[in-house]
Amino acid sequence: MRKTGKKLYIQVTYLLAPEDTIEREFDAYDSIRDNFPKYIISLDDFDMSRNGIRHMNIRDFLQAPNWD
Repeated sequence: MRKTGKKLYIQVTYLLAPEDTIEREFDAYDSIRDNFPKYIISLDDFDMSRNGIRHMNIRDFLQAPNWD
């Protein structure tokens, strides 16, 4: 996705409840080796960010003034 000329990656899932879902969603970024922001968006209310990949609740993501 590009917003105001900036590039970012967005992976969307319903919930990150089971461990296999967490692994699947975070592993989707394994082959991407650049430094653009990477997000996983879900309905979860707790932050599960790791390895430079930011996890956000969908409401917070959509209301954020910027996604850097």
